[in-house]
Amino acid sequence: MLTTDLVRFKKLGKQITVLTAWDAISSSIVEASGADVVLVGDSLGMVVLGHATTLPVTLDQMLHHTQAVCRGFSNPVANQPLVVCDLPFLSYQCGEDKAVEAAGTLLKNSCASAVKLEGAEPETLLVIKRLIRMGIPVMGHLGLTPQSVHQLGYKSQARDKDSQDKIFKDSEKLQESGCFAIVVEHIPEEIARKLKRNLIVPVIGIGAGNDCDGQVRVTADILGLSVEQPPFAKPLFSGRELCIEALKKWIKSTNPNQENPTTKTSESIPDC
Repeated sequence: MLTTDLVRFKKLGKQITVLTAWDAISSSIVEASGADVVLVGDSLGMVVLGHATTLPVTLDQMLHHTQAVCRGFSNPVANQPLVVCDLPFLSYQCGEDKAVEAAGTLLKNSCASAVKLEGAEPETLLVIKRLIRMGIPVMGHLGLTPQSVHQLGYKSQARDKDSQDKIFKDSEKLQESGCFAIVVEHIPEEIARKLKRNLIVPVIGIGAGNDCDGQVRVTADILGLSVEQPPFAKPLFSGRELCIEALKKWIKSTNPNQENPTTKTSESIPDC
């Protein structure tokens, strides 16, 4: 899968499917499901590493997990999903040179073919243009941008006219800068629909309604494995509960004569 294939899918009206992965097991499942794109998102900081936000994730951690994701694929390279890796917080906000080095490190040492970064500030646009000139494809990200959590929170974005005007202008700037696709997160469906119609590049939605060129989901969320589910990403089934129940049955089967093998009464403890 190539980045240019996504633009072709948009022209053909084919929905683009994007799922996250964070290790070899999750990537093998996502590949087998037939997803077009595997996103190694910095959401792994919360899903896998237990952080409260994505901000603590480092470049080394992103590389480590991207390499693991790549090892999980079994199809020939030509038939594998497109791998896009998030650039973590402070890997591209501190200048073009540092951003090129960070993105180059990910692409040079893994099977990732592109990077994703958030926002469309003037400094970010300069970074995007520089990356693309260096041969590194870039996916944009607007709306709810998790790396701006301390400024924007996790609430829905583009709710008023000023912020809606801004997201239209920002999307055009990202397209003009050379982004091959743009993720829009937690924005009103009608705004995502207009973005889809106004842009040449694909608009990939999450919590942005169904009228986008494609959808992206955090795999742990869509499988119901997350402890706290985002309000805009309903699970397909209660995966967490199913797993817990299955493991409880297995544990009970290994101790058929004990109701609770982890609990011992004082009577069962021999005198010293």
